[in-house]
Amino acid sequence: MDWLERTAKLRQWTRGGTRAPHKPLLFLYALGRFQRDADGELRYSAVEEDLKRLLAEFGPPNKTTPAYPFHHLVSDGVWEVRTDRGTGSPGSGVRELRAAGASGRLTPELRAALRREPSLLGRMARVLLDLNFPSSLHGELCEAVGLELEAAEAGRLSALRRSRDPWMREQVLTAYEYQCAFCGYDGRVGTVPVGLEAAHVRWWAFGGPDDLDNGLCLCSLHHKLFDKGVLGLGDGHRILVSQRFVGRSPAAREHVIALAGRPLIGPQPGARPVAEAHRSWHTSQVFHGSPRPATAA
Repeated sequence: MDWLERTAKLRQWTRGGTRAPHKPLLFLYALGRFQRDADGELRYSAVEEDLKRLLAEFGPPNKTTPAYPFHHLVSDGVWEVRTDRGTGSPGSGVRELRAAGASGRLTPELRAALRREPSLLGRMARVLLDLNFPSSLHGELCEAVGLELEAAEAGRLSALRRSRDPWMREQVLTAYEYQCAFCGYDGRVGTVPVGLEAAHVRWWAFGGPDDLDNGLCLCSLHHKLFDKGVLGLGDGHRILVSQRFVGRSPAAREHVIALAGRPLIGPQPGARPVAEAHRSWHTSQVFHGSPRPATAA
């Protein structure tokens, strides 16, 4: 049984690029718990709040419930559910899972495989991260689920994921003249830019192409906030700032809140701006909450 392939092929609801990372988030959480307690079970009522926080922070902006993956991950052959009455999930409803005393954990076959080959856990986690989340969130997500990963053993992953275009970063940074499209930051050490990154608007993990019209040159701070749904792109390529973001310091106001309603900086004439299809995907699938009104100039 190829556990990496099974991990890569988790059955997820999908329609028109809609994000549904419920199963990957639960799976990552379960791997993190296995790393700390290989024989432990996850009682739904005890982990429900943890899973809710993960979905709120790393899931899509629409309201969702951790009961869905807790029940449905069983069908992928990596997860089992037991209740006070025995083996089997009582259903995908929150009340049913709570009332039945439902507990879940990795299947016996997978637990045995992880014990035989400890490095498998890290490689499975890398597959889940690469196929469902942008790289800017990987470290934070591992911390949130309690995973401590060693260096990825990428050799066996190559057949399970697309290859990225190594030239995209240079194309995007050149198009935006080596400055952050949100704030204008353009730091260098000698001739080498530092703290500037090529951000995918439509995430690479969700079919976003390595094309200029799917890229933005962003500083490290604004790339992270863009991938977290704090920042977005509105009509006329103006910057959106989520009302859910709260910052009272002068730095938070200056570097985040004051961006609301500002036009993007760049790209230079002749370079393709962000395509409407990619902008719309980010707005519906990543940006959280309602945008703040434009700040006074």
